[in-house]
Amino acid sequence: MLRVGVSGTGHLGKFHLNNWKEIPGVTLVGFYDPNDEAAEEVSRTYGLKRFATEAELIEASDAIDIVSPTQHHFDTASAAIRRGRHVFVEKPMANTMAEGQQLVKLVQESNVKLQVGHVERFNPAFLAIRDLPLNPMFIEVHRLAQFNPRGTEVSVILDLMIHDIDIVLSIVNSDVKTLSASGVAVMTDTPDIANVRIEFDNGCVANLTSSRISMKKMRKIRLFQKDAYIGIDFLNKKTEVIRMKGDADENAFSFDIETPNGPKTVAISNPVVPDHNAIKQELTEFAASIQNNTRTVVNEIDGLRAMEVAHQILQKIGNSPSTS
Repeated sequence: MLRVGVSGTGHLGKFHLNNWKEIPGVTLVGFYDPNDEAAEEVSRTYGLKRFATEAELIEASDAIDIVSPTQHHFDTASAAIRRGRHVFVEKPMANTMAEGQQLVKLVQESNVKLQVGHVERFNPAFLAIRDLPLNPMFIEVHRLAQFNPRGTEVSVILDLMIHDIDIVLSIVNSDVKTLSASGVAVMTDTPDIANVRIEFDNGCVANLTSSRISMKKMRKIRLFQKDAYIGIDFLNKKTEVIRMKGDADENAFSFDIETPNGPKTVAISNPVVPDHNAIKQELTEFAASIQNNTRTVVNEIDGLRAMEVAHQILQKIGNSPSTS
């Protein structure tokens, strides 16, 4: 039985507690939260032990799930790794690049698993295209949210856009060549809305827009590649594929269009979107990587790459956090 301890039981932490309780082969040993009032509520609601210190929680666990504010990620994760504990840490995995690099070094020197909570990798709409050949040359991303004070201790880049940075980096098999960015702090002291253009060595261009001061919610990505358009709606869990008709599209809705090169047949399909809870799925995969001694789906290198691009964006905007 894998013993899991949770550090941080705020809004997202409670979701994690609920899901851990449903994962086979896992037992929750308890949690750590410095807020007495919140901790009492969690103990009462979930019937879990509250540990007086993180050190005691780490000692009693095989794996630590870190759902605390970003500025605390490094201290908790590094302490757990040094004690030989596996780590699940919410995105971004650390507050500064130096901290992120140190975590990668600690993981590589140890025999532990680390997974970063880039939950959109497990979004059913994204998983619906995992078997499709992807080679996009243009990517358009919009992640818009209504204002919520929760999470505003970091910029919209590290709060929202980092989800899409990770998705784009996982899709585009190429290094970042150049990027340009602009952002504005409207409601907080850090950028609340930003637009970024990333150019890759292979010629792909990704245009990302994130806002936490919008009137409506939107989480969409559009991929354009030779002979195909793929639209993914992360919010409504829908996926659409429009491409030149092939053998795999026999049952898809199709129609003919005239082009300068003659008539073409276009097929429109909606891949089957699996029905599952993305948070539960990512935690289940993390537990499985420990139990089966396999690589985590979103590993420490993935987490660091997303951080590197995010911090480059912040430097372009002029709101880069300390790197020390």
